Amino acid sequence: MGKYKDLATEIVKNVGGKENINSLTHCITRLRFRLKDESKANDEAIKSMDGVVTLMKSGGQYQVVIGNHVPRVYEDVVEVAGLSDDNANHEEEQQGLFNKFIALMSDVFQPILGALSASGIIKGLVALLGFIIVDFKSSGSYLLLNAIGDGLFTFLPFMIAYSASRKFKLNPVTGLAMAGILLYPSIQKSALEAGDVLGSIPYIGDYYSKFLGIPFIANNYSGSVIPILVIIAFGSIIEKKAKDLVPDVLQGFFVPFFTLIITMPIALLIIGPVISTLTNILMDFFNSVIGISPVLFGLLIGFVWQILVIFGLHWSIIPLGIIAIQANGMDRIMVGQFGASFAQTAAIFAMYLKMTDKKKKALAIPAIISGIFGVTEPAIYGFSLPAKKPFIFSCIGGGISGAIFMLMGGTRYNQGGLGVFGIMNYVNPENGSFIPVLLDIVIAATIGFFLTMFFWKPDEKIEVNTENENNKSLVGTNERIYSPMTGNVLKLSEINDQAFSSEALGKGLAINPTDGKVYSPVDGTVTMLFRTNHAIGITSDKGVEILVHIGMDTVEMDGEGFFAHVKQGDKIKAGDLLIEVDLDKVKLAGYETITPVLVTNYDDLLDLVETDQKEIKAKDDLLTVLF
Repeated sequence: MGKYKDLATEIVKNVGGKENINSLTHCITRLRFRLKDESKANDEAIKSMDGVVTLMKSGGQYQVVIGNHVPRVYEDVVEVAGLSDDNANHEEEQQGLFNKFIALMSDVFQPILGALSASGIIKGLVALLGFIIVDFKSSGSYLLLNAIGDGLFTFLPFMIAYSASRKFKLNPVTGLAMAGILLYPSIQKSALEAGDVLGSIPYIGDYYSKFLGIPFIANNYSGSVIPILVIIAFGSIIEKKAKDLVPDVLQGFFVPFFTLIITMPIALLIIGPVISTLTNILMDFFNSVIGISPVLFGLLIGFVWQILVIFGLHWSIIPLGIIAIQANGMDRIMVGQFGASFAQTAAIFAMYLKMTDKKKKALAIPAIISGIFGVTEPAIYGFSLPAKKPFIFSCIGGGISGAIFMLMGGTRYNQGGLGVFGIMNYVNPENGSFIPVLLDIVIAATIGFFLTMFFWKPDEKIEVNTENENNKSLVGTNERIYSPMTGNVLKLSEINDQAFSSEALGKGLAINPTDGKVYSPVDGTVTMLFRTNHAIGITSDKGVEILVHIGMDTVEMDGEGFFAHVKQGDKIKAGDLLIEVDLDKVKLAGYETITPVLVTNYDDLLDLVETDQKEIKAKDDLLTVLF
């Protein structure tokens, strides 16, 4: 179990428990649940969790936005919920046709998007080196690097077969076999030879040979996207029927046999040619629209892109861009959206410069860094969308930059990285130029930055609780925080744990305890109690937020040796017994018992005065908070 076990446990609990989860996937920043009954989920509890940016519902998905560390949170959620890696026992919920399509594209492309991006960056780098270095294209270095960058795209049906097999519950090895048949050299050779005679992209009616008297329509499936997706979906139906009919003792090899022998002739004779033809028609339609007004098309895509991202609807467009590149070696459908992330990031940077709240400024920095690399969810949900105007300004910047980029003839040659890494997608393989994409970034960032600087005013009065229950003013007063344990007092800098010693989690002191009883340091409410009882969060009646973390890494003990006398939500008085811990058991398990006592909302307060005592008894003065 990883470091996010507690967060994972709370997420699983508040989505309605593991029994309410149909399936779970993740993208760059979000956990994407499919729940049996969304009404059983506690939306407000999830939104308020430390470690959760926000919550979104779209396309039949219950999306918990985490941030860049979502893969590690995902691993812990999978373990806590007892999900298999391929999310077995997925039950399809009732959705509209469009929602089903969005969900399908999302589930199929998310697992391979990272590898796609990496390969695209390498392809862009190869194109740039080919322009800069004389005779590079005739060198062994070019051959090797080009193979690394182009290999995934050439055999893209294998990647899609793997992720689609998981989605449709087809045996993944059988799915990979289908992709191998589709890309079999003799099949590809026939398609290419037919193309020489019949044209580069054969349509229905152009055939190269016959199978049992049925015309064998020639198609080159290298780098294709939709045909293998439909074939896998069809093959999963055949496999399910085969499992119903074949005796259990023979299923090991007869189920794959019948699945392949029935699916693939139909795939090569009917599904592949029909889907390829429909794909060509769709591409022709988009190219016609772009041909009518590339500027208007770029303006529209650039303006709405971040809105699409919020609802997960961008997955309806991304596959079209991949198809265009694989079919034509270039794409203009996705060009207009590229500047949107830079407009968003620049708007957040302008907000950062204008904000005076130190806590908010500190949180804005990682959002800006994340945005530079193309991941804008933290910026959108944490800053621009709540502030409204900066989000609109970033959409304007994305729209105008998209229109100008299309006007300059912007063209995408690779399905590569995001943000600054995405520049490599637009390197012209003929002349190595990437000036248009740099201008696109400058235009988008400039508009987003200056509109926010001139037309947004921060409304960020620090909300500090200034009245107690008896309506007595607290301004200019203080609050004593008593020691929750007996032991030796340590500075946080003396703790061998970077999260505590750096004061990233809050300011305060630590206690090396000699007694295992933990008492309440204030009058207040238990606002957080970890399932393992190794840590407790308290909010005092005066608004001070306190975290008592018993021991280092003791979450790994999974509650063994810890006993809580309170539960989350309880009202408590200073000196109430909260938790008892078996210190000997903690030490025997190999963990330190040093207990940090932190004021986590220190930035909202005036000052914090620490005791100068080296030894302290429970319920003695430890810290004094000044308001």
